[in-house]
Amino acid sequence: MQSLPMRRAGRKAQSGFTLVEIAIVLVIIGLLLGGVLKGQELIENGRVKNAANDMNGIVAAYNSYLDRYRKVPGDDGPVGNLTGRGNAWAGMTAGNNNGVLGITAAQTFTGGGEGDEFFRHLKAAGFITGDPSDVGFNALPVNAWGGRLGVTNEAVQGRVADRVMVCLGSVPGKAAAALDVQLDDGRPDNGSFRATEGANNVVPGGAATAYSEDQTYTVCRDIN
Repeated sequence: MQSLPMRRAGRKAQSGFTLVEIAIVLVIIGLLLGGVLKGQELIENGRVKNAANDMNGIVAAYNSYLDRYRKVPGDDGPVGNLTGRGNAWAGMTAGNNNGVLGITAAQTFTGGGEGDEFFRHLKAAGFITGDPSDVGFNALPVNAWGGRLGVTNEAVQGRVADRVMVCLGSVPGKAAAALDVQLDDGRPDNGSFRATEGANNVVPGGAATAYSEDQTYTVCRDIN
């Protein structure tokens, strides 16, 4: 016959969690999951805000450059005028100085045409951050989703030619829609903010008719 201490030990070994303990664990798990989801939402909202600030910053920098130099950034020249402005302009290349920014849709995210000069001139002037000596693709800023920030003045997404647009590549659908609501009218094929469906810095082309959270976009906004 087992002694009383041994019977108590057996009962203690067989006991499990109480309903109260299980409820507490479930509440803790729920709070942790809610915190993770809320944190992800805050991160995404922060990226959208960062991207909106980047676009607004390029618009402001473009207009400030025009006010200061009476030239279009990227198209500015000749080179002697640029390098004579100071040390930040050393080794700078010039555009063709015809008063029109020359960047095709295909060159939006490559730095081709007058694309890398556009960002190099703004950096040398101090209107945006970055190294003015970076050239080509490397001259283009990286956006909040790891894509590039570029510009074009080709007639794309239903816009007229010679209207300069700043574009972000590789933007998730939910973020693209949020940016459109924040900066324009929420429609990808209307207004000053347009979107082209496609991932990996797709070239801006035809405008999408609606946003899908399952897709990725290149979004563009009018500068001038």
